[in-house]
Amino acid sequence: MAGKKYRAAASKIDPVKRYPLVEAIKTVVDNKVAKFDETVELAVRLNVDPRQADQNVRGTVVLPNGTGRTKRVLVLTKGDKEREAREAGADYVGGDDLIKRIQEENWLDFDSVVATPDIMGAVGRIGKILGPRGLMPNPKLGTVTFDVAKAVSEVKAGKVDYRVDKGGVVHAPIGKTSFGVPKLTENARALLAALVRAKPASAKGNYVQSVALASTMGPGVRVDTAEARTVATAA
Repeated sequence: MAGKKYRAAASKIDPVKRYPLVEAIKTVVDNKVAKFDETVELAVRLNVDPRQADQNVRGTVVLPNGTGRTKRVLVLTKGDKEREAREAGADYVGGDDLIKRIQEENWLDFDSVVATPDIMGAVGRIGKILGPRGLMPNPKLGTVTFDVAKAVSEVKAGKVDYRVDKGGVVHAPIGKTSFGVPKLTENARALLAALVRAKPASAKGNYVQSVALASTMGPGVRVDTAEARTVATAA
């Protein structure tokens, strides 16, 4: 059952109204419930069928103001690229030794994995461990690359991976409540624009079906879908 603070916050939000984006973000920030710095998440329902391979929307976007969370980056590589990864700020760098540690100890003290193409054959051995957790390196996400410095810096700068779920919804963080309305709005616009750019050619009708915002512990706020579509296209 919802707590008193949640119910008090929810009572200030019109469940039927579709709020303009800036007003929606302000409403979420003003009605945060927890004492800690809550994450604000955007949920976007897309008019796609995720069961179809060509409509499985997935990609990345570097939020202009970051996510407010410092990600621990593991780089799997060998040779000179190990030094490049360390200089770029990777938290863990290695090759077969770390692959073995993940395989045998189920070691997962990292938030993102970058790998160079020449070690992907070995990385495949831990695919069943990394894959279900969304950690498997992927060329489409820029995490299988020889340019490890760029990949690490993007993750550290606030790169967000997004993927449509079985219900056709993308959930992604756009920052912390402490960011304030302007920075959260910039990040929301960037994410919406990325989703529009990722629109499958086979998607028909209104691509963006609905948009909602919520903080970690707070109530959800619905966003004016028509405005969100305009924002996404213009960004």
